[in-house]
Amino acid sequence: MRDWKWIDNLPKSWAFLLRVVVKALLLFGLCNLIFAWLYPMQFLGNLSLYGTLFPARDRLPFYDGNDPSQSNSISLNNLPALFASHDVSQSKPGDEFRVLLIGDSNTWGWYLDNDETLSAQLNHADLTVNGRDVVFYNLGYPVMSLTKDLLILDYAMQYDPDMIIWLVSLASFPPEEQLVPPLVRNNQARLSPLIEQYNLNINPEDEAFVQPDFWQRTIVGQRRELADLLRLQTYGIGWSATGIDQFIPENIPLRQSDFETDYSWSIYPESVELSENELAFDVLSAGIQIAGDTPIIIVNEPMFISDGQNSDIRFNSFYPIWAYEQYRDLLSQTSIDNGWQYLDLWDSIAPQEFTDSPVHLTAHGTEELANRLINTIFENEE
Repeated sequence: MRDWKWIDNLPKSWAFLLRVVVKALLLFGLCNLIFAWLYPMQFLGNLSLYGTLFPARDRLPFYDGNDPSQSNSISLNNLPALFASHDVSQSKPGDEFRVLLIGDSNTWGWYLDNDETLSAQLNHADLTVNGRDVVFYNLGYPVMSLTKDLLILDYAMQYDPDMIIWLVSLASFPPEEQLVPPLVRNNQARLSPLIEQYNLNINPEDEAFVQPDFWQRTIVGQRRELADLLRLQTYGIGWSATGIDQFIPENIPLRQSDFETDYSWSIYPESVELSENELAFDVLSAGIQIAGDTPIIIVNEPMFISDGQNSDIRFNSFYPIWAYEQYRDLLSQTSIDNGWQYLDLWDSIAPQEFTDSPVHLTAHGTEELANRLINTIFENEE
């Protein structure tokens, strides 16, 4: 056994300091082991200064990659942290008719200020239903994947929605895209029960999932994630002062209008016959089942339609005509067969109202989309 009496031969100040360091290291090691065993990351995500010290956010935090000094936001994979910062987590007033908007970066509001997003434009209408004020909540989140939407929808049901509007596009349907978003890959524990319950065509043990081992669950292993949780809270200062949560460049590059002779889409280099098996309709169905008695409207969101070179082959850089037309037919027929509420707005917005991608709208285009939703979904509501 090692003889530690040599410590006593050190000067008293050095001996005391060494004992403190050794005890601190042992305590830190013990804390790491306890942390890894409990793994309280989800619990810690619920701890938030938003809605108390800072105003709650209008949309889920996401860092768009542009000028971090002006973004006041960060991308997280911790669902409780995302929602704890959002205004949907605040108590629901008794006179509120709560509508959740689920979707991709178009719903989130890419290159739009918070008062220009779809939820904001809808809220500007001051709608009422049965004497209750209709309030729309922006739960869109960038990266196109129905499974990412499903995770958000499943988590959001605890906030007592009265209606859900789920905006979708073909790019969210390919099976190979379902596990692409980091939010999905880092939430295997939340997704696995949904895979089993709704028999989703997703392997719960897929290598794409991030499954930290014991040491990766320690404080040291989670230091980046812990720092991000803290960083989100510190960004509340900038958010409170400016209301800015993404940097919008002065010059936004426009979507592509001219194309090569290209029939490819997803994993298909040429035109093929698509069926429900080639698209993630099982995920869409699972979302509707999760909503239960809460009305859910599936909206095929507007997209840019080019009239440039080879526009007889491709609608835009995302979609060749053959794939998109089959998708529309399948989505319409599946909705009819299953009694889903479905609204197809694919060509409802003028081409000039799209910015850097086939699905990102200008503020004016977003206002037009909001008006179409109001006129079709709420025209008979009082």
